[in-house]
Amino acid sequence: MERVIEVESLTKKFGAFTAVDSISFHVKKGEIFGFLGANGAGKTTAMKMLIGISHPTSGKATVAGFDVFTEAESIKKNIGYMSQKFALYDDLTVKENITFYGGIYGLSRAKIKIKTQQLIEELGLEDIANNMVGSLPLGWKQKLAFSVALLHNPKIVFLDEPTGGVDPITRRQFWEMIYKTANQGTTIFVTTHYMDEAEYCDRVSIMVNGNIEALDTPKNLKKQFSAHSMNDVFLKLARG
Repeated sequence: MERVIEVESLTKKFGAFTAVDSISFHVKKGEIFGFLGANGAGKTTAMKMLIGISHPTSGKATVAGFDVFTEAESIKKNIGYMSQKFALYDDLTVKENITFYGGIYGLSRAKIKIKTQQLIEELGLEDIANNMVGSLPLGWKQKLAFSVALLHNPKIVFLDEPTGGVDPITRRQFWEMIYKTANQGTTIFVTTHYMDEAEYCDRVSIMVNGNIEALDTPKNLKKQFSAHSMNDVFLKLARG
């Protein structure tokens, strides 16, 4: 199966501190790849290198076929990104946010109009399309931000702690959206510190202190570490 992310010995240092220490892995097309670790483990720093907003110190990596060192702008055009804070503008309406990001992604006015209508209908936002995003519940902001990240049909979507702060029901609904997107061939790269969410991924890597300490399917990792859950796996790794 086609590899859409390839990483070899990727490293990021801040002075004498090594935030990401020579990590290597690959991600396949249409895969839901979980990038797990406690806060401060280095997963967000690694993601920032992959999406082209932080320059690596050393190593090699390609994303959607583009080199992270020399083709960062091309990477940005071929991926979607949803940050922890969803990156929507509270003082714009739902429609205005979609239109704004459609322009950022380089879509034509005609395409933006079509996409806006489709997205609003798919999310069931017809009654509040002209409401300010700041007035929406957190769960709706989350779903909208994810959909906006898909406006330009990217090959890969990077999700950085996308379910932080939302209730369990909304988290489950969000993962249903992730499954649907992956089934359509889009690769999902998701960071999370919710270990139960690792069970939803095709494969997961677990970072500890800037290093990838384990990488496999959830089933194989639980078997390897004689654990009942991914949380147990993580605790064993964290304890060394």
